[in-house]
Amino acid sequence: MRIVGVSRTILGCLWLGNLWLGGSIAAAAENGVVDFARDVRPIFNANCAACHGGVKETSGLSFAYEDSVAPYVEAGDASASVLIDRVVDDDPDFVMPPPEHGPPLSAEQVETLRRWIDQGALWGEHWAFESPVSQSVPVIDDASEVRGPIDAFVFAALRERGLEPNPPADPDRWLRRMHLHVTGLPPSVDHWRRFRRERAIDGEMAFVRAVDRALASPGFGHALGSVWLDAVRYADSKGLGQDGRREIWQYRDWVIDAINRGMPLDEFTRLQIAGDLLPPGDRPADDFDRLIATAVHRLTQTNEEGGTDDEQFRTEAVLDRVATVWQAWMGVSFNCVQCHSHPYDPIRHEEYYRFAAFFNDTADWDLPWDAPTAEVPVDVRDRELAATLDRRIAAERTADWEAADAAVSASRWRTLVGLEAETDNATRTVVDGADRDEYRLVGTLQHHTTVTLTADAPGGSDRLTAIRFTGIPVDAAAAAKDSEFGYTVSSIRVEVLSAAGGGDDEAATREVKVVAVLADEPDPLIAPERTLDPDDAMGVGPFPRMLTERSSVFVVEPTELKDGDRLRVSMKFGVTTNSAFPIIARRGRLGVTGDDALDRWRTDPSGVAARARIDRWRGVRHEIRSVGLPVMKPRDRRFRRASYVFDRGNQATKTDRVTAGFPQLFSNLPSGGKPDREGFDRVDLARWMVDGDHPLTARVAVNRVWAMMFDRGIVATQEDFGSSGATPSHPELLDDLAARFADEMRWDVKRLVREIALSATYRQSSRTTARRLAADPDNRWLSRGPTRRLRAETVRDLSLAASGLLDASVGGPPVHPPLPEGVWKPFQADDWATGGDGSRYRRTIYTYTKRSIPYPVMQAFDAPTREFCSARRMTSNTPLQSLMTLNDASFAEAAAALGAAMRNAPGDVESRIAHGFRRVLSREPIGEEIGEMRTLIRVVESGVGGGGESGGGGKRESGGGGGRKSKSKSKSKSKSGGGGVGVGGDRGGGDGWLAVATVLLNLDETLTP
Repeated sequence: MRIVGVSRTILGCLWLGNLWLGGSIAAAAENGVVDFARDVRPIFNANCAACHGGVKETSGLSFAYEDSVAPYVEAGDASASVLIDRVVDDDPDFVMPPPEHGPPLSAEQVETLRRWIDQGALWGEHWAFESPVSQSVPVIDDASEVRGPIDAFVFAALRERGLEPNPPADPDRWLRRMHLHVTGLPPSVDHWRRFRRERAIDGEMAFVRAVDRALASPGFGHALGSVWLDAVRYADSKGLGQDGRREIWQYRDWVIDAINRGMPLDEFTRLQIAGDLLPPGDRPADDFDRLIATAVHRLTQTNEEGGTDDEQFRTEAVLDRVATVWQAWMGVSFNCVQCHSHPYDPIRHEEYYRFAAFFNDTADWDLPWDAPTAEVPVDVRDRELAATLDRRIAAERTADWEAADAAVSASRWRTLVGLEAETDNATRTVVDGADRDEYRLVGTLQHHTTVTLTADAPGGSDRLTAIRFTGIPVDAAAAAKDSEFGYTVSSIRVEVLSAAGGGDDEAATREVKVVAVLADEPDPLIAPERTLDPDDAMGVGPFPRMLTERSSVFVVEPTELKDGDRLRVSMKFGVTTNSAFPIIARRGRLGVTGDDALDRWRTDPSGVAARARIDRWRGVRHEIRSVGLPVMKPRDRRFRRASYVFDRGNQATKTDRVTAGFPQLFSNLPSGGKPDREGFDRVDLARWMVDGDHPLTARVAVNRVWAMMFDRGIVATQEDFGSSGATPSHPELLDDLAARFADEMRWDVKRLVREIALSATYRQSSRTTARRLAADPDNRWLSRGPTRRLRAETVRDLSLAASGLLDASVGGPPVHPPLPEGVWKPFQADDWATGGDGSRYRRTIYTYTKRSIPYPVMQAFDAPTREFCSARRMTSNTPLQSLMTLNDASFAEAAAALGAAMRNAPGDVESRIAHGFRRVLSREPIGEEIGEMRTLIRVVESGVGGGGESGGGGKRESGGGGGRKSKSKSKSKSKSGGGGVGVGGDRGGGDGWLAVATVLLNLDETLTP
């Protein structure tokens, strides 16, 4: 067999314009050249990094960084290098590594280091941190075997190891395998028959059409979507303590729809990373696409336990977003850099927090009600109208707020001095500040406190038009770093105490009506006008935390003031967070104005008309049934949250302030930043991640799709492409696919799947021999077709599809199939309501996913609980899995329905058995299979001590389910049983067709295609 190098440009397109006749060059000869990443770094990581790595840098030396190692290496002269002296020294006090830390380097390792230094001590990055480039495709001398570049790379690697590719799988077997991998369902009998007809007429084109039909079906989004939802830890519950329900299912539907629409991965990435920051497009409904996509970051866990610190868990959510973005998109475990520099890879501790800054300045907190949310219509047909209304409302509200804010700025404000302060409960208050212009709450705070402030009206004022309350952090410097609890004014009462009336007597007290409430930002988390509703505890203010002083303005009906009048302002703070912390302004001051700027704003006809339009549009919008979906939202830039390095990962100990940025080990670093912002934002981050030169994003995506089709990635450690992860089995193939995926394929995942599914590598038979198994035990070299136990969702969906029970509808709220008694014991009130309709037969991806109580089928078949990113599922093999497919309600119902379908199919017993084989296995029965199934029917229906024969060839019908009676030749009557194999009727006879169905659904071939 001959393999020669050749450039891709001289290869001819042979097969359908997509598959290559040629192959690739062989791996370049080593020629004794030491490669740093391949040969040297593993020595450093294994023997040196424990003391001289990212965790510990003893004596200031870290073998993760070139500049740190350089003083100990004399490039070109190993004999003059301190590094060599230390590793070969006989003195136990001098040799490295020290004897107590491990054995000395082997002679081979020392020689590798010598050669590396003598060759110039060239440093190189780990292969995964170098941008992928297209590779020359190996040329295979027997071109008839090669259907594309994938096969050329794989077959060349096989033959280098003395292996040959397997023959093609039976076409029916390939069709079923491909359908299960690509759609998560077996092909229907109609699809199977169509494929056989087309194969007889068009040959190879039948395979192409079969793949294209699978990719065009809704099932593709369900199959690949399930893989993605693992990676981004999707769940319908909040996790942690109470693990309550979260209405975030529209993100799951968005993922499925985006995949089915063929959304390129670069756009898929941009929308999720920064959809809330992208400019609006021409089509209003697309606004929801951008917002729904960002819900990926709101899949973090929320702690609803009373007494927990929402800032702590908000911060943990930010760090979880960092970990998920790195692992799901870039395949690197970034968590360890939270506490120290990376142990092995050149990523420094502070770079972690620069990256975390991308996600730190958003409006969400660890709140039970998941704010901020977007009201997303349940019916997608309503989105255009809803988005149009939302745009109009937002534009009018922003314009109205800007006009009001300008009026606030134009007004002359006077601070009330000589304050007197009191509360209506045990909360204590004191007055201090310049001229007693501030109040402070001291000691223990009581819930639902009303703070009443009284002071003389400012001298020279003859009118009151507005009051401004300013909440001040108790410790301004500390709050800027670690936010304090904010405040919420639930209600406010303003009174004028007339001097002429003698002070506090009722006749002398005039209440001043508050007619408008203004926040100091245009789109606060809580609508400020809620303060005007006496039955609403929420209201204006920085809820739940504040970093700097914040203000709220209360516009009043213009009121005349006289000399000696006093003002009394009572503010009720009626909100708590996490059942423990009162959201009260602990320190504050009051200002007043008598200018007419705010009164003009309030009464201006154009403004009044605009507010009327807003109210009218809100009324229409309210009629559109919607769900509040947690989304990302940037904070107002005037109240930005600063980011800091956490000393050793402890968020209570912040050190240097940082701005958003990228790890410096990557070559595709963007320059500049936003001129009106500090550093970069998430739009820059998204662009960087899908830049064609980014070394990881395309590689990780290709590897994920490869693992979906072959059960094993080219890099087996899908979650770790770093130097501590597995090396790729086919590095040239991985780089070539990644480079072409980002460039030639334009991030088109369907095109990538198509190429894999049609490759001769994927179409190989999965049969093996002892020799082949010994040479390639885990199929690392792809010497046979993929054989693996199906994913949990597919195991259940397959049985529902083959039985005819599957409800194939797409999208919608999560459903609740039957559960075994005693499984559902949530911390909160029961949130599992078993549907009595067809929703129990929906695809498993739509089943309610509760982190603390996984759906039993998912748990038994190794699905993750979705608390954290899961880049790959580890497959187990336990008796519980067999018990599940034999006895779980979903499988029992599927077996009963399949049995009934076979029993009621036209034709004789052989035809009915064959019908079951086509539905479950997508093939005709072979060999003795018909006879074995006939025997099974006869044995089950006869029962222990019972008579009767198989229905085949006789005059009687085979036994039916659901109480259906049948007669045997002996004239005796029996009721067929239902629900399980061998469950007897009057004389012990069971339902033979149920038995056949159960066997078919539990075959190894069924669950391991």
